Amino acid sequence: MNNMKQLHKQSTANQRRDEELPTTQTLPYSPKFPKHPSSSSSSRYLPRSINYILKEQRLLFILIGILIGSVFFIFKPSFSSSSFTTITTDTSGSNEIGTRSNVFDTTAHYYRPPINQAATGRVPVAIGRKRRRVVVTGGSGFVGSHLVDKLIARGDDVIVIDNFFTGRKENVAHHFGNPRFELIRHDVVEPILLEVDQIYHLACPASPVHYKFNPTNVMGTLNMLGLAKRIGARFLLTSTSEVYGDPLEHPQKETYWGHVNPIGVRSCYDEGKRTAETLTMDYHRGDGVEVRIARIFNTYGPRMCLDDGRVVSNFVAQAIRKQPMTVYGDGKQTRSFQYVSDLVDGLMALMEGEHIGPFNLGNPGEFTMLELAQVVKETIDPSATIEFKENTADDPQKRKPDISKAKSMLNWEPKITLREGLPRMAADFRNRILNEDEGKGNK
Repeated sequence: MNNMKQLHKQSTANQRRDEELPTTQTLPYSPKFPKHPSSSSSSRYLPRSINYILKEQRLLFILIGILIGSVFFIFKPSFSSSSFTTITTDTSGSNEIGTRSNVFDTTAHYYRPPINQAATGRVPVAIGRKRRRVVVTGGSGFVGSHLVDKLIARGDDVIVIDNFFTGRKENVAHHFGNPRFELIRHDVVEPILLEVDQIYHLACPASPVHYKFNPTNVMGTLNMLGLAKRIGARFLLTSTSEVYGDPLEHPQKETYWGHVNPIGVRSCYDEGKRTAETLTMDYHRGDGVEVRIARIFNTYGPRMCLDDGRVVSNFVAQAIRKQPMTVYGDGKQTRSFQYVSDLVDGLMALMEGEHIGPFNLGNPGEFTMLELAQVVKETIDPSATIEFKENTADDPQKRKPDISKAKSMLNWEPKITLREGLPRMAADFRNRILNEDEGKGNK
């Protein structure tokens, strides 16, 4: 009984102590730390953005960043000028490095400004134009190799595709070892997968000796158009003046549809190129492929095959070998001859332009076969003789381009006359005939 009384007294005392202590209210759980009373009261009067900057020394780091950026931009001109080679221009405006107005440095990939502008440094080429990746089918051939030279000199990466049926490795051997040049042995009648920006499609035998043996126009064009469609590349077809056949219109304009024998001995080439043009335009209209079409007239120059059956190479090779120059028929057939560098300029102007074509690319200067033989005699051997033979089948009697469309839309026209270009070709032929004896020129 006494124990019970003691327990009751103890519990009553404990209850009184609890009543005397201040009561504390349990706060609900929160993952955030409670704000400091002083900071919360001061932030009440400041915008949140300013309050954020002032906390945790963020303002100090911002000021340091501004200081570093200011120092960098103040001293940047001296850094950039020291990393470029200076081109000195004298008061007369002549450039000490060269006499050309626009010079591209293919080793450092820099573009030098024109000489009539004061220059204190080089401008990186990326600012001027994008370096393109270009494929040239038939790039080791006569025209193709000259085109490759121009593209490499411009600063592009070039891939040559060739099966060496008429092309020669020697035509592009001077590019071996250049990291911007690749050579692939491949026949375009079989598909190939590449990643490029532009396709110059030149792969096709262009002389009667070769195209009658290996007509490959259609399948090669079809495969390269398929490649252009897959990768979104711009495609240029090198067609020919032979699409006009034995023309009833003179000179020939691009609007002329031609006069071609579809079953003749030359039809594999003539109709093959006409079909290639058809495929090119169908891919453009149906699939949105960017295309360009060039109709090339007779072209001559260094690196032509020595004995390919074309009149200029025949006459030059025969005159150097002291053989009679062979004239077929009465020699009154006319042709127009353009130097290869003029053609390359036209092809590149067409590819870079905004017009599809077709465009005639040729020299409107017209010569009969007898007049051509006379120029060759004057250039190579005044004692050269002429031998007449029966004319070949379906040989066009007249050929002369109307280039007014190319002049107005591409700002292009040939510059080198036959009497200027023929000696350059003769020097190349003389060296190859006397020192190498290449035979048919298709090794």
